[in-house]
Amino acid sequence: MAAPSKFFSNLCTMSLVFFTLLVLEFLTLIHSVTGSKPRPDKRVITTAQFLKLIEEKNPATCFQTKFRLRSPAPAPECRVCLSEFEDGERIRKLQCDHVFHKDCLDTWLQQYCATCPLCRSKVLPDDIVASYRRMRNQVEYDGNEEELIFLLSAFHGNSFHRLYF
Repeated sequence: MAAPSKFFSNLCTMSLVFFTLLVLEFLTLIHSVTGSKPRPDKRVITTAQFLKLIEEKNPATCFQTKFRLRSPAPAPECRVCLSEFEDGERIRKLQCDHVFHKDCLDTWLQQYCATCPLCRSKVLPDDIVASYRRMRNQVEYDGNEEELIFLLSAFHGNSFHRLYF
């Protein structure tokens, strides 16, 4: 009695996988035929475009200690990595007058909400940040059937995986 039950269970799993692959292929065909393009109100920007906008608004410069006032105050440091600035390092000064290593700040802005790490003032407008977030959050199916089969086998336990692998 267990053998027919296992057979029908495996048959059901294979049918589900086949149907899912068929639907994905159909959706891919429709997408390629219609030439779907993102709507203008939902445009996305790439990481390179995002960084270019940051550079345009807050250009990077080189740090030089000779321009720093000679005072007993501690040496300036990047408040992201907590390292002192060295001569020749690329720094970025924001409109709020906070200064950071260029790479530290760029990484921060890409990972968080495009605000100053210290005072949280906006570095870029909300619509640009939202467009960048949409690009980062997009998850597209790359056509790899092995990954899909693995994911679908997780829904139905290991019986499908044992059957084919």
